[in-house]
Amino acid sequence: MSDLTRFSINQMTVKQLTLPELVAACRDLGVPAVGLWREPVQEYGVDATAKLVRDAGLAVTTLCRGGFLTAVDPEERAAALADNRRAVDEAATLGTDTLVLVSGGLPPGTKDLRAARERIADALTELAPYAEDHGVKLAIEPLHPMFASDRCVVSTLTQALDLAERFPAHQVGVTVDTYHIWWDDTAPEAIARAGAQHRIHTFQLADWITPLPEGVLNGRGQIGDGAIDMREWQGYVEAAGYTGSIEVELFNEELWARDGRELLAETARRWAENVDV
Repeated sequence: MSDLTRFSINQMTVKQLTLPELVAACRDLGVPAVGLWREPVQEYGVDATAKLVRDAGLAVTTLCRGGFLTAVDPEERAAALADNRRAVDEAATLGTDTLVLVSGGLPPGTKDLRAARERIADALTELAPYAEDHGVKLAIEPLHPMFASDRCVVSTLTQALDLAERFPAHQVGVTVDTYHIWWDDTAPEAIARAGAQHRIHTFQLADWITPLPEGVLNGRGQIGDGAIDMREWQGYVEAAGYTGSIEVELFNEELWARDGRELLAETARRWAENVDV
């Protein structure tokens, strides 16, 4: 297989594999890095996961996910902050320096997007120094606007940067995910802005295929199957100075129904065919 030095497989792409199966498949296929998700890691055990990946020689590029910081209720806000501190602790234990944040949608009964974004900034004021103390960077991920009401009121890289720039770059930056930003003709300029400030903390790939499935969440397409020019977006982030791993993160019921090892091998091939290494 082509050079996979910069390839990282996000655990959700092949969620049908258990952690030991994923680690074994990565080792067998020469995949050097993984992006992990909190729920399966917690189920297996954070310390046990850290040992598993470390013993296999795998790098952990990111941990997904923290965030959901838009609550109005004081008790809900306190619970979210506590959960995010736990997420930082988990990231540090796993050996990754990047915690991806999905910021959260509109709380029930509210319609004020600007106020919701300000509550994210308020939460980051507490979380960013805590993360720095643990050697972890927070990476705000803008999600496609179709998720603004229920998952993420941060819909563009510009909005993500407007939040991140209130904090030092080594504390808070952004996630650049092709699936969520490919439609936005202001995104290349925002990538350049992020790169100039050293705020591109992770770069993720997923393709846009239509028709979207019911519910839309699990509609991310395999690399090369959809409308996104991956090399174009790779070019933007690398012109901005990014040299890190390129992680593939897919949510797709049809892909999850397949053999996980075969899917991992296919994803590695598609990655090699659609990026410049």
